[in-house]
Amino acid sequence: MTLRHMNIYVCVFRHSSITKAAGELHLAQPSVSLAVKELEDYYGVRLFERIGRRIYPTECGKEFYEYALHIVSLFEEMEQKIRNWDTLGALRIGASITIGTHILPALIRRYQPLYPDLRVEVSVRQSAFIEQSILESSIDIGLIENTPEDPELRCIPFMGDSLCAITAPDHPLTESAEVTLAQMAEYPFLMREKGSAGREILDACFSLDHLSVRPLWESASTQAIVRAVSEGLGVAVLPYLLVKKEIEQQTVKELRLSHPLNRSLNIIFHKNKFLTENMKAFIRLCQDYGREKD
Repeated sequence: MTLRHMNIYVCVFRHSSITKAAGELHLAQPSVSLAVKELEDYYGVRLFERIGRRIYPTECGKEFYEYALHIVSLFEEMEQKIRNWDTLGALRIGASITIGTHILPALIRRYQPLYPDLRVEVSVRQSAFIEQSILESSIDIGLIENTPEDPELRCIPFMGDSLCAITAPDHPLTESAEVTLAQMAEYPFLMREKGSAGREILDACFSLDHLSVRPLWESASTQAIVRAVSEGLGVAVLPYLLVKKEIEQQTVKELRLSHPLNRSLNIIFHKNKFLTENMKAFIRLCQDYGREKD
């Protein structure tokens, strides 16, 4: 059993194809097939079911992939640490939309002078995508707006945030000192798409209040929602960081919620992740930044 077997297996699993894996690895197709067969013979299990021209991982194959992926990733991390001793290479950071738009640029600007030769790669996507990328080891550290449920992920809060209710400046609700979600639900609701952290929190709050809300608009673009709210097309509840500018410019009006929707922004990484010194430095920087802003 060798690291080569593990690398080949991980590639085959990701592609669900011997042919595609062979192409990526620049190996002959029979060599890839042989490596998988040697794995199956060694452990005495079936890792893939071959149905027609396609292959599908068995339950055992899925479990083996998790181990193989971490073995391969750990070896790559070891190579980076020993060869470059934490000053070269790359740090892969993932961030949710809100954090990636309003917080991460400032963090990277502070971080880069500490490691000027380090390549910092950034992916800004939905929180759910960032969590999955951490589990697949395609991202080293994630910054997300929710608390992950997967027990494989470690979570460290680093900053407070809130969701705020907004309407057009002349909306009838602006006459109230404070409003409830039930009052807002009487008007057309504009929401972020399912899978976004803000939407998950809002849906959970509706559920707790026994409210059934069908959004008039669903959008991955916060700006589209804010613009529609400013035109009087409906109401919305969005992260304060994303609408702060529009509130200050008075294109929309912030409403005081009777029950504030506060949350923590979190640093996440895999529980088995070997944290290099540059990763630890980035985590400390995030925590310092959060203390400044709280």
